[in-house]
Amino acid sequence: MPRNKKKNGKGGQHGAVQPFSDEDASIETLSHCSSFSDVTSVADEGGEASEDTAQEDFQYKLKGFIDSTVDKSAKTRQGALDGLKTAMATRILYEFISERRMTITDSIERCLKKGKGEEQRAAASLACLLCIQLGSGIESEEVFKTLKPIFKNILADGSANIQARQAVATSLGLCTLVAEDDILDVQATMECFESLFTRSYARADGTCPSISPQMSQLHVNALLSWALLLTICSANQLKGVLKKHLPRLQRLLESDDVNMRIAAGETIALLFELARDIDSEFEFDEWEELCNKLNALATDCNKHRAKTDKRKQRSVFRDVLKAVEEGNFQSETIRFGTERMTIDSWVRKRTYDAFREFVGSGMNYHLQANEFIRDVFELGPPILVDSATMKAMKISRFERHLHNSAAFKARTKARSKFRDKRVDVGEF
Repeated sequence: MPRNKKKNGKGGQHGAVQPFSDEDASIETLSHCSSFSDVTSVADEGGEASEDTAQEDFQYKLKGFIDSTVDKSAKTRQGALDGLKTAMATRILYEFISERRMTITDSIERCLKKGKGEEQRAAASLACLLCIQLGSGIESEEVFKTLKPIFKNILADGSANIQARQAVATSLGLCTLVAEDDILDVQATMECFESLFTRSYARADGTCPSISPQMSQLHVNALLSWALLLTICSANQLKGVLKKHLPRLQRLLESDDVNMRIAAGETIALLFELARDIDSEFEFDEWEELCNKLNALATDCNKHRAKTDKRKQRSVFRDVLKAVEEGNFQSETIRFGTERMTIDSWVRKRTYDAFREFVGSGMNYHLQANEFIRDVFELGPPILVDSATMKAMKISRFERHLHNSAAFKARTKARSKFRDKRVDVGEF
């Protein structure tokens, strides 16, 4: 969904601003920051003027965060990054962010290059949220073009902070899904992920390589990002992946890390789903051996493994086994506002989980109001909800105003596109 380019803008100078708290970010009440929620209560009583004041106060706070990302204090920069992350995860801020996207990108770039550990981790996550806010199009492509080389350098640097590498492995995957415009570059990024998670493959003799828990988590993140990008590969690319990786992915099922075993199982299920989409008669030479392994994990009674790990693993691998044996998927219904969405495939599950990784409890809000995410899940433009329904949902007047404004803009844009495509049949 390409968007119109907007001229860059920069916020003014502000004092140090405290980041939003977890309570501020509660999506259940749809109050997105403490100062904002205070003004919201006034907006219910004071009408349009108070709504404008609330919006101005909220934007003032965001400008303060942007300015603070270049502060000399690492603690202040970290707080600013976290504040921006929470705001983007729980609000639709396209117009505000679009005008300042390059300023924010510059700040992310600086924090990734010069920051340490947690700061780099926060900057990597913010980059993803920025792309989610901008959606697919030239704006997010510009952001990603700047940050992709830095992401890849951190990912490949064995001496870089391991938490930063873990965060980058996840962010690079989703940013590529949203903003990469060249399928060959998608393939190159997938190869970067392959160079990491294949190091966790069990050896030919069945023994597992000795890998630290932190390094194993990096490999898990790389595998999940790789799986996410499988969902946008062409049929020819998928055929190559199936031939090269499906037989070898089984080796990850031997890992000592329960998260790696689960990630590998879900990726195998995803590959079988994609393969059967290409060819309904798809056959795998090692199918019986694979099913035996999956069945063993679905009924695992290994005394050396923690009970919680075994419970979690058995639940996942029962679903994976059904996917491989019968092509089944355990559907799940997601409810948000007055709508619902069914997660009815491994492709949709991997995509949903990837977005939820970044927006967290704000996922339902983004499903309601984020045009890009609604487009990804084929939900159509945001729906205008009548005031009685909004009141029943216990949403404030100001939030009703924001929601319906977003829905109205989306519908107007959709109608404009339709009008542009109509043919004037009155002239020949």
